[in-house]
Amino acid sequence: MAWVVALVLFAEALGVAALNWFLGVVVDRQDMSLAGLDPHVMSMSSKIGGVVFGLYFALCGLVALLVAVRDRAPAGFGRVLLISVAVVHGLLGALVWGLVGPTAFLAMVVVLGLVVLLLMTYDHQQEEPAGPAGAGGGADGTGPPVTPPAAPTAP
Repeated sequence: MAWVVALVLFAEALGVAALNWFLGVVVDRQDMSLAGLDPHVMSMSSKIGGVVFGLYFALCGLVALLVAVRDRAPAGFGRVLLISVAVVHGLLGALVWGLVGPTAFLAMVVVLGLVVLLLMTYDHQQEEPAGPAGAGGGADGTGPPVTPPAAPTAP
């Protein structure tokens, strides 16, 4: 399942970077200003924003790929990245409902669901115990084994 999340995030990284780059090229070729802004500045900021967001989504995809390869929950910075990409998809989903339509909203919610499912699936996995269950005498499974009491004898 983590492989799917990684592939989706890598595809999204490529798509976001390509879309923003294309929009930057369109703004540059139109040579029109918006509220007095320089067209070259708008074009470059769109391209830079696309590269930054593309790298962000690619880094989140890399974290998901590492989760898949290692088969254990993300920790530390990787977990924070996956949580942040889930929040970003929630916010983007809320924005695209009004701006683009329900299909784009559904796509954002599917990616949000995949990332949350990835976080929740690996959240409760525990390390395998060293020995069979109940082998140790202590509360934490360590220490000498507890022997059962002697069987009662008939008088």
